[in-house]
Amino acid sequence: MLAPKRVKWRRPHKQANRLNRGEAKGGREVSQGEFGLMATEAAFVTDRQIEAARIAMTRYIKRGGQVWIKIFPHKSITRKPAETRMGSGKGAPEYWVAVVKPGRVMFELAGVAEEVAKEAMRLAAHKLPVKCKFVKREATEVVAAAETGGEANEG
Repeated sequence: MLAPKRVKWRRPHKQANRLNRGEAKGGREVSQGEFGLMATEAAFVTDRQIEAARIAMTRYIKRGGQVWIKIFPHKSITRKPAETRMGSGKGAPEYWVAVVKPGRVMFELAGVAEEVAKEAMRLAAHKLPVKCKFVKREATEVVAAAETGGEANEG
């Protein structure tokens, strides 16, 4: 499973309502692969869900092509043991989550046909707690050019 190698001493607050507000700041374009899986809503994606989606994609493409995971679970979610009295500090880290906002490209894929990529991304999307859409590299570049007000090479 994915988890940070080292963390500082402080366990972060959950802050689900504040962290998941607004659109994603970065990671909105398909940068390395040809196809991507973009989140259309906000959620915490656990390390197990990321791994399950990765396995679903790689099994479908039969280890052909290349897969990039563009999110990483940096945030720990803690739990106190059952039947424990109140107080005595915060609980131990139970699992790790990646904070995903709308517009974030979570997975990228290259080296396979579009139909194969679309089906692999569909299988991966079923493993994730967010609604997703399939995006291509050209589509995201056209959207980025439209947001800046035209072509990038207008001169």
